[in-house]
Amino acid sequence: MTDDPYPPEEPAGDGGGLRAAFGGLTTRGRSFLAAGGAAVVCSYVLGQEGLLRVGLLLAVLPLVCVLVLHRTRHRVAGDRLLSPARVTAGQEAQVRLRVANVSRIPTGPLLVEDEVPWVLGPHPRFALDRMEPGGHREVAHRVRADLRGRYPLGPLRLRLTDPFGMCEVTRGFGARAMLTAVPYCEPLPPLRVAGDAAGRGDGSLRTLALAGDDDIIPRAYRHGDDVRRIHWRATARTGELMVRREEQQRRAHATVLLDTRGVAYAGAGPGSPFERAVAAAASVSVHLLQLGFAVRLLTDTGAWIPGPEGVGGRAGGAGLDPADAAGTLLDALAVVDHSECVDLSAARDALRGDDGGLLVAFLGGLTEQEAARAAGLRRRGVTALAFLLDPPVWPGAPLGHPHASPPLRTLHAAGWTALAMTPHVPFPDLWRLAGTPVGRGEAVTGPVGPMGTMGPMGHGGPGGWA
Repeated sequence: MTDDPYPPEEPAGDGGGLRAAFGGLTTRGRSFLAAGGAAVVCSYVLGQEGLLRVGLLLAVLPLVCVLVLHRTRHRVAGDRLLSPARVTAGQEAQVRLRVANVSRIPTGPLLVEDEVPWVLGPHPRFALDRMEPGGHREVAHRVRADLRGRYPLGPLRLRLTDPFGMCEVTRGFGARAMLTAVPYCEPLPPLRVAGDAAGRGDGSLRTLALAGDDDIIPRAYRHGDDVRRIHWRATARTGELMVRREEQQRRAHATVLLDTRGVAYAGAGPGSPFERAVAAAASVSVHLLQLGFAVRLLTDTGAWIPGPEGVGGRAGGAGLDPADAAGTLLDALAVVDHSECVDLSAARDALRGDDGGLLVAFLGGLTEQEAARAAGLRRRGVTALAFLLDPPVWPGAPLGHPHASPPLRTLHAAGWTALAMTPHVPFPDLWRLAGTPVGRGEAVTGPVGPMGTMGPMGHGGPGGWA
Protein backbone atom coordinates (compact mmCIF):
# COMPACT_ATOMS: atom_id res chain seq x y z
CA MET A 1 0.00 0.00 0.00
CA THR A 2 1.45 3.34 -1.02
CA ASP A 3 1.47 6.47 1.11
CA ASP A 4 0.43 8.53 -1.91
CA PRO A 5 -3.38 8.35 -2.28
CA TYR A 6 -3.11 9.52 -5.89
CA PRO A 7 -1.83 6.94 -8.35
CA PRO A 8 -0.02 8.34 -11.40
CA GLU A 9 -2.19 9.15 -14.40
CA GLU A 10 -1.54 9.77 -18.08
CA PRO A 11 -0.49 13.44 -18.45
CA ALA A 12 -2.13 15.89 -20.77
CA GLY A 13 0.20 16.50 -23.68
CA ASP A 14 0.04 18.81 -26.65
CA GLY A 15 -2.89 17.00 -28.30
CA GLY A 16 -5.71 18.78 -29.96
CA GLY A 17 -4.04 19.66 -33.28
CA LEU A 18 -3.80 22.90 -35.17
CA ARG A 19 -7.41 22.64 -36.30
CA ALA A 20 -8.59 22.47 -32.69
CA ALA A 21 -6.46 25.51 -31.88
CA PHE A 22 -8.09 27.52 -34.69
CA GLY A 23 -11.47 26.30 -33.44
CA GLY A 24 -10.63 27.90 -30.09
CA LEU A 25 -10.60 31.44 -31.44
CA THR A 26 -12.54 33.69 -29.09
CA THR A 27 -14.97 36.40 -30.15
CA ARG A 28 -12.15 38.91 -29.87
CA GLY A 29 -9.87 36.81 -32.05
CA ARG A 30 -12.52 36.31 -34.73
CA SER A 31 -13.32 40.02 -34.68
CA PHE A 32 -9.68 40.94 -35.19
CA LEU A 33 -9.39 38.44 -38.02
CA ALA A 34 -12.54 39.76 -39.73
CA ALA A 35 -11.48 43.40 -39.26
CA GLY A 36 -8.05 42.65 -40.67
CA GLY A 37 -9.50 40.95 -43.74
CA ALA A 38 -11.90 43.85 -44.31
CA ALA A 39 -9.05 46.39 -44.00
CA VAL A 40 -6.96 44.50 -46.55
CA VAL A 41 -9.85 44.47 -49.05
CA CYS A 42 -10.56 48.17 -48.47
CA SER A 43 -6.88 49.05 -48.93
CA TYR A 44 -6.89 47.26 -52.29
CA VAL A 45 -10.12 49.00 -53.39
CA LEU A 46 -9.14 52.45 -52.14
CA GLY A 47 -5.44 52.15 -52.92
CA GLN A 48 -4.42 53.04 -49.34
CA GLU A 49 -1.07 51.42 -48.48
CA GLY A 50 -1.28 52.43 -44.81
CA LEU A 51 -4.64 50.70 -44.43
CA LEU A 52 -3.05 47.52 -45.80
CA ARG A 53 -0.43 47.52 -43.03
CA VAL A 54 -3.15 47.98 -40.40
CA GLY A 55 -5.20 45.15 -41.90
CA LEU A 56 -2.24 42.77 -41.96
CA LEU A 57 -1.48 43.55 -38.32
CA LEU A 58 -5.08 42.89 -37.26
CA ALA A 59 -5.23 39.62 -39.22
CA VAL A 60 -1.81 38.27 -38.24
CA LEU A 61 -2.13 38.90 -34.47
CA PRO A 62 -4.81 36.20 -33.77
CA LEU A 63 -3.00 33.77 -36.11
CA VAL A 64 0.24 34.23 -34.17
CA CYS A 65 -1.62 33.69 -30.89
CA VAL A 66 -3.09 30.45 -32.25
CA LEU A 67 0.34 29.16 -33.26
CA VAL A 68 1.91 30.11 -29.94
CA LEU A 69 -0.88 28.46 -27.98
CA HIS A 70 -0.64 25.36 -30.17
CA ARG A 71 3.09 25.09 -29.45
CA THR A 72 2.63 25.46 -25.70
CA ARG A 73 4.44 22.62 -23.98
CA HIS A 74 2.35 22.25 -20.82
CA ARG A 75 2.41 18.64 -19.66
CA VAL A 76 0.30 18.19 -16.55
CA ALA A 77 -1.25 15.18 -14.83
CA GLY A 78 -4.36 15.20 -12.69
CA ASP A 79 -5.75 12.81 -10.09
CA ARG A 80 -8.79 12.79 -7.87
CA LEU A 81 -9.72 11.23 -4.53
CA LEU A 82 -13.45 10.86 -3.85
CA SER A 83 -14.40 10.52 -0.19
CA PRO A 84 -16.68 8.71 0.28
CA ALA A 85 -17.42 7.02 -3.03
CA ARG A 86 -20.88 5.92 -1.80
CA VAL A 87 -23.19 8.43 -0.13
CA THR A 88 -26.81 8.55 0.88
CA ALA A 89 -29.00 10.71 -1.35
CA GLY A 90 -28.91 14.24 0.00
CA GLN A 91 -25.43 13.96 1.51
CA GLU A 92 -22.21 15.57 0.30
CA ALA A 93 -18.95 13.99 -0.82
CA GLN A 94 -15.54 15.65 -0.96
CA VAL A 95 -13.48 15.60 -4.15
CA ARG A 96 -9.75 16.25 -3.71
CA LEU A 97 -7.84 17.10 -6.88
CA ARG A 98 -4.11 17.18 -7.49
CA VAL A 99 -2.61 18.76 -10.59
CA ALA A 100 1.09 18.01 -11.16
CA ASN A 101 3.58 19.44 -13.65
CA VAL A 102 5.38 16.47 -15.21
CA SER A 103 7.40 18.47 -17.73
CA ARG A 104 10.92 19.90 -17.37
CA ILE A 105 9.85 23.50 -17.74
CA PRO A 106 7.68 25.57 -15.42
CA THR A 107 4.08 26.37 -16.28
CA GLY A 108 2.33 29.69 -16.24
CA PRO A 109 -0.91 30.33 -14.39
CA LEU A 110 -3.48 27.63 -15.18
CA LEU A 111 -7.27 27.61 -15.11
CA VAL A 112 -8.57 24.13 -14.27
CA GLU A 113 -12.22 23.06 -14.41
CA ASP A 114 -13.62 19.78 -13.03
CA GLU A 115 -16.30 18.25 -15.22
CA VAL A 116 -19.18 17.01 -13.06
CA PRO A 117 -22.86 16.40 -13.93
CA TRP A 118 -24.95 19.53 -13.56
CA VAL A 119 -27.27 17.69 -11.18
CA LEU A 120 -24.40 17.71 -8.67
CA GLY A 121 -23.85 21.44 -9.00
CA PRO A 122 -21.95 23.86 -11.25
CA HIS A 123 -18.55 22.94 -12.66
CA PRO A 124 -15.94 24.06 -10.09
CA ARG A 125 -13.08 26.15 -11.48
CA PHE A 126 -9.69 26.79 -9.94
CA ALA A 127 -6.94 29.26 -10.85
CA LEU A 128 -3.55 27.67 -10.15
CA ASP A 129 -0.31 29.59 -9.73
CA ARG A 130 2.85 28.92 -11.67
CA MET A 131 4.15 25.39 -11.05
CA GLU A 132 7.82 24.48 -11.03
CA PRO A 133 9.02 21.32 -12.82
CA GLY A 134 7.83 18.30 -10.80
CA GLY A 135 5.63 20.49 -8.60
CA HIS A 136 1.93 20.03 -7.88
CA ARG A 137 -1.08 21.87 -6.49
CA GLU A 138 -3.98 20.41 -4.51
CA VAL A 139 -7.53 21.76 -4.38
CA ALA A 140 -10.85 20.37 -3.15
CA HIS A 141 -14.54 20.88 -3.71
CA ARG A 142 -17.75 19.21 -2.60
CA VAL A 143 -20.58 17.65 -4.58
CA ARG A 144 -24.10 16.86 -3.42
CA ALA A 145 -26.46 14.30 -4.93
CA ASP A 146 -30.07 15.04 -4.01
CA LEU A 147 -31.31 12.07 -6.04
CA ARG A 148 -30.05 8.51 -5.96
CA GLY A 149 -28.02 7.27 -8.92
CA ARG A 150 -24.50 6.82 -10.26
CA TYR A 151 -22.70 9.96 -11.38
CA PRO A 152 -19.41 10.09 -13.34
CA LEU A 153 -16.87 12.68 -12.22
CA GLY A 154 -14.14 13.94 -14.52
CA PRO A 155 -12.07 14.41 -16.45
CA LEU A 156 -10.32 17.63 -15.50
CA ARG A 157 -10.35 20.37 -18.13
CA LEU A 158 -7.28 22.59 -18.57
CA ARG A 159 -8.09 25.93 -20.19
CA LEU A 160 -5.17 27.58 -22.00
CA THR A 161 -5.38 31.13 -23.32
CA ASP A 162 -2.98 33.66 -24.79
CA PRO A 163 -2.17 37.00 -23.10
CA PHE A 164 -4.33 38.94 -25.60
CA GLY A 165 -7.39 36.69 -25.19
CA MET A 166 -7.48 35.84 -28.87
CA CYS A 167 -7.63 32.06 -28.49
CA GLU A 168 -8.71 29.60 -25.83
CA VAL A 169 -8.10 25.84 -25.90
CA THR A 170 -9.51 23.25 -23.51
CA ARG A 171 -7.75 19.94 -22.95
CA GLY A 172 -9.09 17.03 -20.94
CA PHE A 173 -6.83 15.01 -18.66
CA GLY A 174 -6.75 13.21 -15.37
CA ALA A 175 -8.57 10.36 -13.68
CA ARG A 176 -12.28 9.74 -13.56
CA ALA A 177 -14.36 8.57 -10.61
CA MET A 178 -17.89 7.32 -10.00
CA LEU A 179 -20.10 8.66 -7.21
CA THR A 180 -22.91 6.35 -6.09
CA ALA A 181 -25.85 7.90 -4.26
CA VAL A 182 -27.91 5.17 -2.58
CA PRO A 183 -31.45 5.55 -1.21
CA TYR A 184 -31.87 6.88 2.31
CA CYS A 185 -32.45 4.06 4.80
CA GLU A 186 -34.52 4.87 7.87
CA PRO A 187 -34.05 2.85 11.06
CA LEU A 188 -37.13 0.70 11.60
CA PRO A 189 -38.61 -0.48 14.90
CA PRO A 190 -39.00 -4.15 15.82
CA LEU A 191 -42.11 -5.70 14.33
CA ARG A 192 -44.32 -8.62 15.28
CA VAL A 193 -46.52 -10.05 12.56
CA ALA A 194 -49.12 -12.80 12.54
CA GLY A 195 -47.21 -15.94 11.63
CA ASP A 196 -43.60 -16.49 10.72
CA ALA A 197 -41.85 -16.45 7.39
CA ALA A 198 -42.70 -20.06 6.75
CA GLY A 199 -46.24 -19.84 8.07
CA ARG A 200 -45.64 -21.86 11.24
CA GLY A 201 -46.95 -19.33 13.75
CA ASP A 202 -43.83 -18.05 15.45
CA GLY A 203 -44.78 -14.40 15.20
CA SER A 204 -41.42 -12.76 15.90
CA LEU A 205 -39.10 -11.69 13.12
CA ARG A 206 -36.08 -11.87 15.38
CA THR A 207 -36.99 -15.37 16.46
CA LEU A 208 -37.28 -16.31 12.82
CA ALA A 209 -33.77 -15.21 12.14
CA LEU A 210 -32.38 -17.44 14.86
CA ALA A 211 -34.70 -20.42 14.52
CA GLY A 212 -33.31 -23.80 13.54
CA ASP A 213 -34.66 -27.27 12.94
CA ASP A 214 -33.02 -30.39 14.28
CA ASP A 215 -32.70 -33.15 11.73
CA ILE A 216 -33.23 -36.16 13.98
CA ILE A 217 -33.22 -38.76 11.18
CA PRO A 218 -30.42 -41.10 12.21
CA ARG A 219 -27.65 -42.34 9.97
CA ALA A 220 -25.00 -45.04 10.21
CA TYR A 221 -22.12 -44.45 12.58
CA ARG A 222 -18.89 -43.24 10.99
CA HIS A 223 -15.40 -43.33 12.41
CA GLY A 224 -14.82 -40.14 14.37
CA ASP A 225 -18.46 -39.41 15.20
CA ASP A 226 -19.15 -38.13 18.70
CA VAL A 227 -20.45 -41.05 20.81
CA ARG A 228 -22.78 -38.63 22.57
CA ARG A 229 -24.81 -38.41 19.35
CA ILE A 230 -25.53 -42.15 19.23
CA HIS A 231 -29.24 -42.78 18.69
CA TRP A 232 -29.84 -45.84 20.89
CA ARG A 233 -33.41 -46.48 19.84
CA ALA A 234 -32.47 -46.62 16.15
CA THR A 235 -29.43 -48.73 17.03
CA ALA A 236 -31.61 -51.27 18.85
CA ARG A 237 -34.11 -51.36 15.99
CA THR A 238 -31.58 -51.82 13.17
CA GLY A 239 -28.91 -53.77 15.02
CA GLU A 240 -26.35 -51.28 13.65
CA LEU A 241 -24.75 -48.38 15.47
CA MET A 242 -26.69 -45.23 14.45
CA VAL A 243 -26.07 -41.56 15.28
CA ARG A 244 -28.18 -38.42 15.04
CA ARG A 245 -27.32 -36.16 12.15
CA GLU A 246 -25.74 -32.79 12.85
CA GLU A 247 -28.20 -30.04 13.58
CA GLN A 248 -28.98 -28.08 10.45
CA GLN A 249 -29.79 -24.42 10.94
CA ARG A 250 -32.83 -23.09 9.10
CA ARG A 251 -32.15 -19.55 8.03
CA ALA A 252 -35.10 -17.18 7.79
CA HIS A 253 -35.44 -15.50 4.43
CA ALA A 254 -37.51 -12.74 2.91
CA THR A 255 -38.42 -11.39 -0.49
CA VAL A 256 -38.88 -7.67 -1.10
CA LEU A 257 -41.00 -6.88 -4.16
CA LEU A 258 -40.64 -3.40 -5.67
CA ASP A 259 -43.23 -2.25 -8.19
CA THR A 260 -41.38 -0.10 -10.75
CA ARG A 261 -44.16 0.29 -13.35
CA GLY A 262 -44.10 3.78 -14.80
CA VAL A 263 -47.90 3.82 -15.13
CA ALA A 264 -48.28 3.21 -11.38
CA TYR A 265 -46.54 6.38 -10.18
CA ALA A 266 -46.98 10.11 -10.71
CA GLY A 267 -44.35 12.81 -10.60
CA ALA A 268 -40.58 12.69 -10.36
CA GLY A 269 -37.83 14.02 -8.14
CA PRO A 270 -36.69 13.41 -4.56
CA GLY A 271 -40.20 13.74 -3.10
CA SER A 272 -42.04 11.63 -5.65
CA PRO A 273 -43.94 8.47 -4.65
CA PHE A 274 -41.60 6.23 -6.65
CA GLU A 275 -38.53 7.56 -4.83
CA ARG A 276 -40.23 6.99 -1.50
CA ALA A 277 -41.10 3.44 -2.51
CA VAL A 278 -37.45 2.77 -3.41
CA ALA A 279 -36.26 4.29 -0.11
CA ALA A 280 -38.77 2.22 1.85
CA ALA A 281 -37.69 -0.97 0.06
CA ALA A 282 -34.08 -0.15 0.91
CA SER A 283 -34.98 0.48 4.57
CA VAL A 284 -36.81 -2.84 4.89
CA SER A 285 -34.05 -4.79 3.12
CA VAL A 286 -31.31 -3.40 5.37
CA HIS A 287 -33.49 -3.88 8.46
CA LEU A 288 -34.12 -7.54 7.68
CA LEU A 289 -30.46 -8.14 6.90
CA GLN A 290 -29.55 -6.74 10.30
CA LEU A 291 -32.00 -9.21 11.86
CA GLY A 292 -30.22 -12.09 10.16
CA PHE A 293 -32.56 -12.66 7.23
CA ALA A 294 -31.38 -13.72 3.82
CA VAL A 295 -32.98 -11.09 1.56
CA ARG A 296 -33.50 -10.84 -2.16
CA LEU A 297 -35.15 -8.13 -4.24
CA LEU A 298 -37.66 -8.67 -7.02
CA THR A 299 -39.14 -6.12 -9.43
CA ASP A 300 -42.37 -6.20 -11.40
CA THR A 301 -40.37 -7.23 -14.47
CA GLY A 302 -39.70 -10.61 -12.85
CA ALA A 303 -35.98 -9.83 -12.57
CA TRP A 304 -34.21 -10.69 -9.34
CA ILE A 305 -31.79 -7.94 -8.40
CA PRO A 306 -28.38 -9.68 -8.21
CA GLY A 307 -27.02 -10.39 -4.76
CA PRO A 308 -23.54 -11.49 -3.66
CA GLU A 309 -24.45 -15.06 -4.61
CA GLY A 310 -25.34 -14.12 -8.18
CA VAL A 311 -28.57 -13.42 -9.99
CA GLY A 312 -31.47 -14.48 -7.83
CA GLY A 313 -29.17 -15.14 -4.90
CA ARG A 314 -30.22 -14.07 -1.46
CA ALA A 315 -28.16 -11.29 0.06
CA GLY A 316 -27.04 -12.07 3.57
CA GLY A 317 -26.70 -15.81 3.05
CA ALA A 318 -24.64 -18.02 5.28
CA GLY A 319 -21.07 -16.84 5.68
CA LEU A 320 -21.76 -13.39 4.14
CA ASP A 321 -21.30 -10.14 6.00
CA PRO A 322 -24.68 -8.35 6.34
CA ALA A 323 -22.94 -5.01 5.72
CA ASP A 324 -21.54 -6.24 2.39
CA ALA A 325 -24.92 -7.71 1.46
CA ALA A 326 -26.64 -4.42 2.30
CA GLY A 327 -24.12 -2.52 0.19
CA THR A 328 -24.80 -4.74 -2.80
CA LEU A 329 -28.56 -4.29 -2.54
CA LEU A 330 -28.27 -0.53 -2.05
CA ASP A 331 -26.01 -0.21 -5.08
CA ALA A 332 -28.64 -2.04 -7.13
CA LEU A 333 -31.45 0.17 -5.79
CA ALA A 334 -29.42 3.28 -6.59
CA VAL A 335 -29.93 2.73 -10.32
CA VAL A 336 -33.37 1.07 -10.46
CA ASP A 337 -35.74 2.92 -12.77
CA HIS A 338 -39.28 2.76 -14.11
CA SER A 339 -40.25 -0.23 -16.21
CA GLU A 340 -42.64 -0.43 -19.15
CA CYS A 341 -44.70 -3.24 -17.62
CA VAL A 342 -48.43 -2.70 -17.22
CA ASP A 343 -49.14 -5.45 -14.67
CA LEU A 344 -47.46 -7.74 -12.14
CA SER A 345 -47.76 -10.97 -14.10
CA ALA A 346 -43.98 -11.32 -14.53
CA ALA A 347 -43.46 -10.97 -10.80
CA ARG A 348 -46.15 -13.58 -10.16
CA ASP A 349 -44.36 -16.00 -12.47
CA ALA A 350 -41.05 -15.36 -10.71
CA LEU A 351 -42.61 -16.07 -7.30
CA ARG A 352 -44.39 -19.21 -8.48
CA GLY A 353 -41.42 -21.43 -7.69
CA ASP A 354 -40.39 -19.56 -4.56
CA ASP A 355 -39.96 -21.58 -1.40
CA GLY A 356 -41.95 -19.25 0.84
CA GLY A 357 -40.55 -16.83 3.38
CA LEU A 358 -41.64 -13.36 4.40
CA LEU A 359 -42.96 -11.28 1.48
CA VAL A 360 -42.87 -7.47 1.63
CA ALA A 361 -44.32 -5.66 -1.41
CA PHE A 362 -44.20 -1.97 -2.31
CA LEU A 363 -46.88 -1.33 -4.90
CA GLY A 364 -47.84 1.72 -6.93
CA GLY A 365 -51.36 2.72 -7.84
CA LEU A 366 -53.63 -0.30 -8.38
CA THR A 367 -57.04 -0.69 -9.88
CA GLU A 368 -59.41 -3.23 -8.32
CA GLN A 369 -58.57 -5.74 -11.07
CA GLU A 370 -54.83 -5.22 -10.60
CA ALA A 371 -55.23 -5.56 -6.83
CA ALA A 372 -57.03 -8.88 -7.31
CA ARG A 373 -54.13 -10.17 -9.40
CA ALA A 374 -51.57 -8.77 -6.91
CA ALA A 375 -53.34 -10.61 -4.09
CA GLY A 376 -52.40 -13.88 -5.80
CA LEU A 377 -48.70 -13.19 -5.21
CA ARG A 378 -49.09 -14.44 -1.65
CA ARG A 379 -48.86 -18.18 -1.17
CA ARG A 380 -50.97 -19.88 1.44
CA GLY A 381 -49.43 -19.75 4.91
CA VAL A 382 -46.92 -17.03 3.99
CA THR A 383 -46.77 -13.76 5.89
CA ALA A 384 -47.16 -10.94 3.36
CA LEU A 385 -46.97 -7.19 3.92
CA ALA A 386 -48.09 -4.71 1.27
CA PHE A 387 -47.48 -0.97 1.22
CA LEU A 388 -49.48 0.88 -1.42
CA LEU A 389 -48.64 4.35 -2.68
CA ASP A 390 -51.85 6.35 -2.29
CA PRO A 391 -52.24 8.44 -5.50
CA PRO A 392 -55.18 10.66 -4.44
CA VAL A 393 -53.24 12.33 -1.60
CA TRP A 394 -49.83 12.55 -3.29
CA PRO A 395 -48.85 15.94 -4.74
CA GLY A 396 -48.98 15.88 -8.52
CA ALA A 397 -51.07 12.71 -8.72
CA PRO A 398 -53.44 12.58 -11.71
CA LEU A 399 -57.08 13.34 -11.00
CA GLY A 400 -59.56 10.54 -11.34
CA HIS A 401 -57.10 7.82 -10.29
CA PRO A 402 -58.88 4.88 -8.58
CA HIS A 403 -59.00 5.33 -4.84
CA ALA A 404 -56.75 3.11 -2.78
CA SER A 405 -59.40 1.76 -0.40
CA PRO A 406 -60.80 -0.97 -2.70
CA PRO A 407 -57.31 -2.39 -3.43
CA LEU A 408 -56.56 -2.40 0.30
CA ARG A 409 -59.74 -4.33 1.04
CA THR A 410 -58.93 -6.81 -1.71
CA LEU A 411 -55.45 -7.46 -0.32
CA HIS A 412 -56.77 -7.74 3.25
CA ALA A 413 -59.33 -10.30 2.13
CA ALA A 414 -56.53 -12.36 0.56
CA GLY A 415 -54.57 -12.48 3.85
CA TRP A 416 -52.21 -9.57 3.28
CA THR A 417 -51.29 -6.98 5.86
CA ALA A 418 -51.87 -3.96 3.63
CA LEU A 419 -51.42 -0.26 4.40
CA ALA A 420 -51.38 2.90 2.29
CA MET A 421 -48.25 5.03 2.07
CA THR A 422 -48.76 8.79 2.08
CA PRO A 423 -46.35 11.74 2.16
CA HIS A 424 -47.65 12.73 5.60
CA VAL A 425 -46.67 9.67 7.63
CA PRO A 426 -43.03 8.59 8.18
CA PHE A 427 -42.36 5.07 7.02
CA PRO A 428 -41.08 3.85 10.46
CA ASP A 429 -44.53 4.70 11.89
CA LEU A 430 -46.15 2.82 9.02
CA TRP A 431 -43.87 -0.16 9.62
CA ARG A 432 -44.77 -0.15 13.31
CA LEU A 433 -48.47 0.03 12.42
CA ALA A 434 -48.11 -3.09 10.26
CA GLY A 435 -47.51 -5.10 13.44
CA THR A 436 -50.61 -3.81 15.23
CA PRO A 437 -54.16 -5.19 14.97
CA VAL A 438 -55.05 -2.18 12.80
CA GLY A 439 -52.32 -3.02 10.32
CA ARG A 440 -53.46 -6.64 10.17
CA GLY A 441 -56.98 -5.56 9.31
CA GLU A 442 -58.64 -6.31 12.67
CA ALA A 443 -61.44 -4.11 13.91
CA VAL A 444 -59.93 -1.72 16.46
CA THR A 445 -61.19 1.59 17.76
CA GLY A 446 -59.38 4.28 19.67
CA PRO A 447 -56.15 6.21 19.00
CA VAL A 448 -53.40 4.34 17.24
CA GLY A 449 -49.97 5.97 17.19
CA PRO A 450 -49.63 9.32 15.42
CA MET A 451 -52.39 8.62 12.93
CA GLY A 452 -55.28 9.26 15.29
CA THR A 453 -58.42 7.14 15.53
CA MET A 454 -58.55 4.27 13.07
CA GLY A 455 -61.59 2.27 12.12
CA PRO A 456 -61.86 -1.32 10.91
CA MET A 457 -59.21 -2.46 8.43
CA GLY A 458 -57.15 0.69 9.04
CA HIS A 459 -59.34 2.95 6.88
CA GLY A 460 -60.21 6.54 7.63
CA GLY A 461 -58.74 8.86 10.24
CA PRO A 462 -56.41 11.82 9.76
CA GLY A 463 -53.05 11.76 8.00
CA GLY A 464 -54.31 10.90 4.53
CA TRP A 465 -54.86 7.19 5.18
CA ALA A 466 -57.08 5.49 2.67
